[in-house]
Amino acid sequence: MREIDVAVIGAGPSGLFAAYYAGFRGLSVAVVDALPEPGGQVTAMYPEKLIHDVAGFPAIRGRDLIANLVAQAAPFDPRYLLGTRAEKLTYVDGRPVLGLAGGEQLACGAVVITGGLGSFTPRPLPVAERFLGTGIVYFVPQPADLTNRDVLIVGGGDSAFDWASTLQPLARSVTLVHRRERFRAHAATVARVRALPVRIVVNAEVTRLHGGGTVTGAEITVRGGAAELLPVDTVVAALGFTADLGPLTEWGLRLDRRHIVVDSTMATNLPRVFAAGDITEYPGKVRLIATGFGEAATAVNNAAVVIDPAAHLFPGHSSDGS
Repeated sequence: MREIDVAVIGAGPSGLFAAYYAGFRGLSVAVVDALPEPGGQVTAMYPEKLIHDVAGFPAIRGRDLIANLVAQAAPFDPRYLLGTRAEKLTYVDGRPVLGLAGGEQLACGAVVITGGLGSFTPRPLPVAERFLGTGIVYFVPQPADLTNRDVLIVGGGDSAFDWASTLQPLARSVTLVHRRERFRAHAATVARVRALPVRIVVNAEVTRLHGGGTVTGAEITVRGGAAELLPVDTVVAALGFTADLGPLTEWGLRLDRRHIVVDSTMATNLPRVFAAGDITEYPGKVRLIATGFGEAATAVNNAAVVIDPAAHLFPGHSSDGS
C-alpha cells in the first residue's frame, strides 16, 4: 500500500492546480484520472479552443492552459496515475484508503475530488453504429491530422462550432449539419463560423455513411427533402456527452444530483475528503475554471490542517520567499 499526503481525483484544471498547491504546501501528491493524459475535458473535448475567462490571460488555448498547469506543478513532482479509476474508499485508523482499478491502494492523509462532471462518454452518432470502418471521431486532439480532409461536423453546440472554426483553415472542406434550425452554441461563435467558408445545413441529419475500411462519403437528408451525398473522409460527431459519477456514488458522499455538496472549506460530509471544481455544489456556486482554481487552493489548505493540526491554514503567499 503506497502512502501519500493528498490524493487528487481528476486531472482537469482544478486537479492540476490542487497538485501544484499541495506541493507548494510541502505535501506529497498523487493525481488519479481515468483519461490517459492530463487535462480532463479540456484536453479531451476542446484542446484548441480559446478560453477567455482565466485571470491573467486575455485568451489561452485549452492545450496551452493544461501544459502550463502541468509545468507549474512539475517542481513538486506529483505522481500521475492516469488511465486508471478511483473505485473504492475505505478508512484505516481514521485515514482514507483509496482503492484504484487494478487493485493498487493509496493510504492518504486526505482526498481532494476534482473530477469535473465525473467520467464522461460521448453521445454516439446513430448512423455510425452501423458503420464498421474508421473515420468517425468524437474528439480532435490533433487538428493538423485533418489537414486537406473533407470534414463533416455533426452537432449544434459550442463544441461543433469550435471545431468548425478550428478546422476550416486546415481542411479541404468543412460542412456542419444540425438537426434543428436553432443552435445551442453561443451566438458570437455561430456568427464567426457563418463568416467562414463553412457550409451549414440545418433541419438535417446524417442518414448513411459510405465506405469500406474508411469513410468516403455521407448522405445528409434535409427534413422533407431528398438525400444528398457528400464526399467525406472524417466525421466529427460533436453531440455532447453523458456524465457519470461512477463509483463515487457508492462512497456515501452527500450528493445534489450529479454534484458533491461541500461547505465553505470545500469539505464533504466524509472525513478527510474534500472536493473542488465543477463537481461541487453549494449556495451561489458558479462553474468556471477560475472558480475551480480558488476552490482547489481552499480545499488543499484545509486538508493540510486536517493532515497536520499544527499546520497553518494560510501558509503565506507563494511570493513571500522570493
